[in-house]
Amino acid sequence: MKKGDIIENMLIETMAAEGKCIARYNGQVVFVQGCAPGDTVDVELHKIKSNFLEGRTVRIKSLSPNRTQPICSHFGICGGCSWQHINYPTQLVYKQQQVVDHLERIGGLQFPPIKPIVGSAQTFHYRNKLDFTFSANRWLTKEELLLKTDPHASPTSEGLGYHIPRMYDKVFDVGECFLQPDPSNAIRLLVKETAIKNNIPFFDLRKQVGFLRTLTIRTASTGEVMVILQVTYDKPEWTEKILTTLAETFPQITSLNFIINGKKNDTFSDLEIHCWKGNPYITEAMPKPDGTGELRFRVGPKSFYQTNSAQAFELYKIAFQLADLTGNELVYDLYTGTGTIANFVAALAKQVIGLEYVADAVEDAKINSSINNISNTKFFAGDIKDLLSENFINEHGRPDVVIADPPRAGMHEDVCRMLLKVVPEKIVYVSCNPATQARDLKILSEKYSILQVQPVDMFPHTVHVENVVLLAKK
Repeated sequence: MKKGDIIENMLIETMAAEGKCIARYNGQVVFVQGCAPGDTVDVELHKIKSNFLEGRTVRIKSLSPNRTQPICSHFGICGGCSWQHINYPTQLVYKQQQVVDHLERIGGLQFPPIKPIVGSAQTFHYRNKLDFTFSANRWLTKEELLLKTDPHASPTSEGLGYHIPRMYDKVFDVGECFLQPDPSNAIRLLVKETAIKNNIPFFDLRKQVGFLRTLTIRTASTGEVMVILQVTYDKPEWTEKILTTLAETFPQITSLNFIINGKKNDTFSDLEIHCWKGNPYITEAMPKPDGTGELRFRVGPKSFYQTNSAQAFELYKIAFQLADLTGNELVYDLYTGTGTIANFVAALAKQVIGLEYVADAVEDAKINSSINNISNTKFFAGDIKDLLSENFINEHGRPDVVIADPPRAGMHEDVCRMLLKVVPEKIVYVSCNPATQARDLKILSEKYSILQVQPVDMFPHTVHVENVVLLAKK
């Protein structure tokens, strides 16, 4: 076989990690893009390896019974909802299998039967945060490229939307996105319209020139809305034109902010946030685990909060149940963010100590304890691998239970090794990446056994899956 060869009538058998489909040709595994399990397709090869092949679908001969019609006009271009063509019950099957595969193949772990995955009640409009990128030279469809030859119908080059997968300098213009509830789409479209109308230059990602960089929209379950406009330099007449238009049109925006960023990347954890109008935060609400009321969480522009608010409650409830606290335990909450898990479990703990890398998030965590009248929490900012030291343990106490919810990269090996020294009775490991979770669990298996595994779907129509594992000391 060689690149460009087409294999006809391949039956797509299943899904692999990261959303690629799997077929077989003469006993060899073929990873295929652009199809669904159960499809019969013709595949053009683009990678030839000794132990596998890779290709893309060029023709669908018959459709899988597990298919459904995508509702988004950007499906196939946007990489955000790559499973939108597969019905939701089937998505859950493959997400659960992904957890099994990672624990077995990466971790080489022994574990009890995995509990059925907890699906999301909302499969659209479930996100509370989206980031959009401005582009002075947006990605054009084939139809739009043809229009460029006609001076009377030439499309505008400016765009405000998402990056094309694996193309840092290619941004496609988003018409309607089904990920975030109103008024997200209307806010984005008004910002774009105002900028074009007033000749405010969009950023050129390749040349690194222009004014408008990114737009972040956060929506809370309380109805509050935060907007963050990122620009490259200080030009008040342009910034205020957009912000004033938003404030006049959308009274539900309770936090209107801008950032001046002259760096070569869009990260702003090290930059000042200018709150132009309203509060420098929005407030999220979540039921208490015992059903006696609700907790309220203050979320700032730099703060992490679970992106699916409704499903976050289900996730934290599972972590709370697995921790099985009696009121006598010292709990360490690693990667605490704005203290959501720490405050969620505090009512049934003797004390909760939260550790978090982002200093601003720690300040939010302290405020969140205060506004919820929680007095048995403490929060510390710093790199977790440096914070969680023997000196820290000696000063604050050996934890009975550790709850960890690290970013996609997982826990640093030093953190895992320290947990093996401290040896808490239980570890509840919440992960948004079962692959790195399996790697960490392999280290922890030296002294811990897996008692329960519970997958949770936080991101319908994507390849991502959350997983909660309960570890007990051997």
